[in-house]
Amino acid sequence: MEKGAELSMELEFERDHLHDHETVLDTTLCQEETLEAIVPDACPDIRRIVDCCGQVCLTGKQAQDGAAAVSGVIRAAVLYQPEGGTTLKKLELSLPFSCRAECAAMTQAAEIVASPRLRRIEARALNPRKVLLRVDLAVDLLVLQPRERTICTQAPEESGNGLCQLWEQRETYILSAVRERPFSMSETVRLPVGDGVEILSCRGTALCGESRLIGSKLIFKGSIDLQLLLQDGSGGLTAHQESLAFSQVMEAAGAGEDSTCDMDVELTDLSWQPAGEDGRSIEISAELLAQAMVWERRPLQLLRDLYSTSCLTQVQTEELALTQLVDRSVRTQSVRELLETAAPAHSAVDCWLSLGQVEQQREGDSVNVTAQIQLTALYLNDEGQLQSVQRAAQAVCRVECPQEAECRVRCRWSGEMFAALAAGGVEVRCSLDFFCTVLARQSVTMAVRGELGEKRAAEAGEQPSVVLRLAAPGERLWDIAKAYGTTREEIRLANGLEEDETPEHTMLLIPRVR
Repeated sequence: MEKGAELSMELEFERDHLHDHETVLDTTLCQEETLEAIVPDACPDIRRIVDCCGQVCLTGKQAQDGAAAVSGVIRAAVLYQPEGGTTLKKLELSLPFSCRAECAAMTQAAEIVASPRLRRIEARALNPRKVLLRVDLAVDLLVLQPRERTICTQAPEESGNGLCQLWEQRETYILSAVRERPFSMSETVRLPVGDGVEILSCRGTALCGESRLIGSKLIFKGSIDLQLLLQDGSGGLTAHQESLAFSQVMEAAGAGEDSTCDMDVELTDLSWQPAGEDGRSIEISAELLAQAMVWERRPLQLLRDLYSTSCLTQVQTEELALTQLVDRSVRTQSVRELLETAAPAHSAVDCWLSLGQVEQQREGDSVNVTAQIQLTALYLNDEGQLQSVQRAAQAVCRVECPQEAECRVRCRWSGEMFAALAAGGVEVRCSLDFFCTVLARQSVTMAVRGELGEKRAAEAGEQPSVVLRLAAPGERLWDIAKAYGTTREEIRLANGLEEDETPEHTMLLIPRVR
């Protein structure tokens, strides 16, 4: 064994542990589902399909080694005019779906945040007793893998080793916890019409409006915004909007009260039944899943570098990835579009929105986020017939985002939408919320292993006690002191410098430690 190896001594670093979640997959899965269905015997033949709308519910998530699986069900309401009748009839269809995404970096311990939505739904009569349902489905999928990172904070200083250490205080923005909680709610809703009212369609959107941490509890509040299309006994149609509020608590142990939370609430089931004897009240029952992502700023002390003034030193370093929060905001964009009709509209009945692809395009230090949407309106023509009209549109949101940063965006529709007659068709108005988080990535060098070897004098031999040295542009006192086996304090005292001051293009006296 070499002499240097015999004298070497490995330093035992003090260490900290950083527990967080790494995003290993952030994608949108798109797929088409179809179903051929027979009209039940109790229902009349189809003369003309007026329109089709649907409600998508998330029913399952599964994390596997190398893959994520999501399942759900689409409940569709096909509205049609029957043979020999004038009032609308409803055909209810249920279409289950499942999707899967491969991800080599994920394990069974990964957390999945999933948000399914309908981009487009349509129905076509193959014959008076058979319907083809076609659904364009999108599932926003986020896979978060828990991880533990070890951070070296300092090395113990022992007598005689002359150890000099370069510490640095840093801060990183981490996803510290991912939590979820299923919950249910029910509420009686009073309808604006009676006399044999029938619910032709019921669409629900779950939204979280507020969330905050108190101790180990995460309190969140929100609502289910309902859009109902009602038909009374005489065939009259009424669109009705209702908001059902909820307030829930879930455990979030380990998160600080200054943390922030991204909360997603998804419907897993939605149903209704008559309530009361007057025929104007219904009981709405909903099953929901709250998916919470807790973010926090975490201060760190990092051991960046070290050396000994008395011994030769070997240091092994690694790169540590840190994240900084640049911006976190909600931006609301208004949508106002004219849906042109083939013939003059007599009255607007109902309208809704389907959210399609959300895309980003960078322009310098900003990002344009574009959400593709499809607007649908139901209206009565001059003959009193119910008609449907659709139009594709888009909403654009501009986000300031430096070149070294990335922008994460979630787009949500509140469920509120308004329709009114206008020249040439039906004008619809609504708004989209863009939840924007801008994160900057940084890489910091960190010492992870250190070893003390032979005494410096044994190798260096006779050397002058003072050296004249020209400080280069951008050079730190730490770099100079390390190169000559002295300390920053000795250089400052010898040159009358202030704390961490390094005068450029100036000759420095560099005393050696004896």
